[in-house]
Amino acid sequence: MNKYDAIYGALVADAASLGLHWLYDPDQIESLSQQGELLFRAPDPLVYTGKRGVFVHTGKLTGDLSHYGESARLVSDIVFNEPYTTSAHQQLFYDAFGPCGHFIGYADKPTKQLIARIINEGDDIPESSGMDDNQMPAFCVLPALVAADQSLDITLQAAKVISTNSNVLEGLTIAYKCAELLKNGEPLQKALMASVEDSDGEISQLLKQSLEIEHYDPVAIGETFGRACYVHHALPVAWHLLNSAQDFENFIRDNIRCGGDSCGRAMLIGSLAGLAFGVPETLKAKVANGVLPSKDYT
Repeated sequence: MNKYDAIYGALVADAASLGLHWLYDPDQIESLSQQGELLFRAPDPLVYTGKRGVFVHTGKLTGDLSHYGESARLVSDIVFNEPYTTSAHQQLFYDAFGPCGHFIGYADKPTKQLIARIINEGDDIPESSGMDDNQMPAFCVLPALVAADQSLDITLQAAKVISTNSNVLEGLTIAYKCAELLKNGEPLQKALMASVEDSDGEISQLLKQSLEIEHYDPVAIGETFGRACYVHHALPVAWHLLNSAQDFENFIRDNIRCGGDSCGRAMLIGSLAGLAFGVPETLKAKVANGVLPSKDYT
């Protein structure tokens, strides 16, 4: 097990999913799979025409990161060079997504809200600068902090830079526990169950339900729990997919087949699947230059 595959896995899964991100039409995705590979497709608005979904990645190329992946990458820039601080996190977030920032592409509501708060409050901005939003962006902190052996307290502190929502923090705590179990050599299925067995919160109950579903079907699980960006959709879908995963590449492909917010789920599933299976070098090589950490931390 290479702990740095937590961050490599998330970035690879994000870039691999970008071409069909927020396509909510599984029939269209299945049709596209008959025509060619789902992983690392070039973003194309034509495949969304007349289908359920929204195309937001104009100008993006094969191998590029979404705003999720860029948010995860910038956290790695902090923790692999210096101790994590919320001030460094907020500054790099602003440098990426703020006016004249280096990230060019779509920004979701939590990203825009955080940038607005940084601009309006400046040096007076609190450490917990995120909005009460129950979507997936705060999970972008997980991969790099797990890879860098940061504590749960620091992980939750980093998450609150982006979101203070209680369901998000519960889900992140569960995901952190699962990642730590994987780093300690626990098999994936046992780690998934152990991470939720002592919790009775709303998110943990959904995850337990997803683990009880015996028939594996990525499309059906999206219908059951939802394909959108909300944690009570994304996390049980992720737990069900992970519970049947046998290797990294096919698992990431199944996440795309599920449809919807595949890049948001990539922050969680790519990280955990990376720890469980490793990340193939052939897939790492497909991510656009400069987005993986520049230093080989292995």
